[in-house]
Amino acid sequence: MQVVTEFPFAVTVEEDVGIVMPDGCRLSARIWRAERAGPVPVILEYLPYRKRDGTLARDERMHPYFAGHGYAAVRVDMRGCGDSEGLMADEYTQQEMQDAVDVIAWLAAQDWCNGNVGMMGKSWGGFNSLQAAYAQPPALKAIVTVCSSTDRFADDVHFRGGCLLGENLGWGAVMLSYSSRPADPALRSDWREDWLARLEAEPFLAPRWASHQRRDAYWKHGSVGEDFSRVQVPVLSISGWADNYMNTSAKLVENVAGAKAIIGPWVHQYPHQAVPGPAMGFMDVALRWWDRWLKGVENGAEDDPAYRVWMIDSEAPDACTPHRKGRWVAETTYPAPRSQEQVMVLSAGGVLGGTGGTLNQPICTPPDLGFAAGEFFPMSSHAELPGDQAGDDAMSPCFDGPVLDAPLALLGAARLHLRLNSDKPRAFVVARLCDVGPDGASVRIAHGMLNLCHRDSMEDPSLLVSGQEMEVELVLDQMAYRLAAGHHLRIALSTTYWPFVWPSPEAATLTLTKGSLTLPVHEGAPADEWQAPPPRAAADWNHHRHSDAAFARRLEEDLITGTRALVVEEHSGRVENLDHGLITEEHVTERFEVDPKTPGRAHVICDWEQQLARGDWAVSTRAISQMWAEPDALVFHAHLRAYEGETLVFEREFNERIPRDFV
Repeated sequence: MQVVTEFPFAVTVEEDVGIVMPDGCRLSARIWRAERAGPVPVILEYLPYRKRDGTLARDERMHPYFAGHGYAAVRVDMRGCGDSEGLMADEYTQQEMQDAVDVIAWLAAQDWCNGNVGMMGKSWGGFNSLQAAYAQPPALKAIVTVCSSTDRFADDVHFRGGCLLGENLGWGAVMLSYSSRPADPALRSDWREDWLARLEAEPFLAPRWASHQRRDAYWKHGSVGEDFSRVQVPVLSISGWADNYMNTSAKLVENVAGAKAIIGPWVHQYPHQAVPGPAMGFMDVALRWWDRWLKGVENGAEDDPAYRVWMIDSEAPDACTPHRKGRWVAETTYPAPRSQEQVMVLSAGGVLGGTGGTLNQPICTPPDLGFAAGEFFPMSSHAELPGDQAGDDAMSPCFDGPVLDAPLALLGAARLHLRLNSDKPRAFVVARLCDVGPDGASVRIAHGMLNLCHRDSMEDPSLLVSGQEMEVELVLDQMAYRLAAGHHLRIALSTTYWPFVWPSPEAATLTLTKGSLTLPVHEGAPADEWQAPPPRAAADWNHHRHSDAAFARRLEEDLITGTRALVVEEHSGRVENLDHGLITEEHVTERFEVDPKTPGRAHVICDWEQQLARGDWAVSTRAISQMWAEPDALVFHAHLRAYEGETLVFEREFNERIPRDFV
């Protein structure tokens, strides 16, 4: 990545600017401004992830870059987070949304702002950028949303296709830990009183999320897909194929007038620093967007291709790959005009594209199938990407297509039509579309899952009737992929997918009697149809690393009990900010365990420890979150402890039992 140190404008930074909400709550903002530029547009990023330490490393590389090009870049800690006052209750609350609207109004009213505000963010910040556009504050003129969703039930970390995701507990554990830290005493003299109030009000959100097992009002709130017409400002959506928010860009281009999308091979990171490569110059792409819609520069951004995607080429599977071969394909709109539907029938003998006819294919896969699935939102190349699917394929009923005599390009979302029945009242089906090489190695192109209780409606699910046939459609995730000659397509089906999906209470056997796969076959592109700018950023933050970061990811098997587990260990290292002296350190261990001999039995434990220090001041928190299942309930337990030095100052346990409704 090229480091840029000279900009058209010199940059000044204010570390702690108070933005007071109408109810008196003070939010803390860090503001980078272009000197001697007069009133300028504002670019807002609004997050719960602590600007003082949590996102500081990436903030230092992005926001000065924007400010140096004639903007004011503003990074705000949400209510109850970082150095802001107040308490945090949940994600995407009405209070959070209203605060965003009030922050935008405050920024537009400053004498150094020209009245135009843009909003950007990744993940949570991408969500609330869309939600702010939905709220239509007058000063908001455009947004850039990265790794986000338009539907909190269908396409977020909690449920997918009505299936409860294993990461629902994982993300709840993250937020329990993240939100347990205090404000910086260097900025808040009342930090201790405020910290204890935060800890007392701290929610354990995983059971709350798991209790909403249908697409009810809880999930509709904050889902801009409820009424796309309310999003009336220009939208640039950026996603990554290695991230599980890859569907959002297509939905926005299809439903929001003038929306543009870029999807690369990336994980859940801003694309100038994301793997797998090639990385993209996010700041320059965003500046082109901001210049057009916040400054009125006639640069033609509105005429850019609506749907620019990195079409991945066949390669051997690699969960740590630093780069994906491929090319940039540019479409004028979505659905892609150059994609045509091709139907391949699921036929007897495991044939994809045969003559069809009636099947009698049982599907009942082992509980430990799925360890090659990868993370829901991988953050790095530390074996977080999907690995070789051949092992899971061997445990799955598979339908294989013919060996290709020429490359096959796919762009869009495949649809799987199935006729089947179940012998249990609760069951789900997972489909993996794979690229199988001549050596048998299997690369997951896309996957999809459907809780069969939601076969007719995500809002009004119903239990299955044993033996009763049903027709279902399973829509796989968006993709842009080019299979090489000599390879072939595979559809692998399963009733288990651990730890990606929480297992059904009983081992269900599905019987497949008919099926077909509808593929979006693309004309292909012989060369790049768009040139992404190279990654550039401002200088790195001023810090000293007292110890190195460490990462481990492994599978464990107990040879006595037979249990298998995915174990993830991460240590941030001990790092000191040389500008203000804050020292931070983070440890996490996650264990996702399943018993292959006992369907429905699984256990997750996430252990997070946070440490903050400066001089004689030191605090730490430890949050241990667990989840396991019983036949009729999901059981959650968490233990939160906070220390000032070596003294325990707060301790709390959470115990909740959530009835299984339709999972």
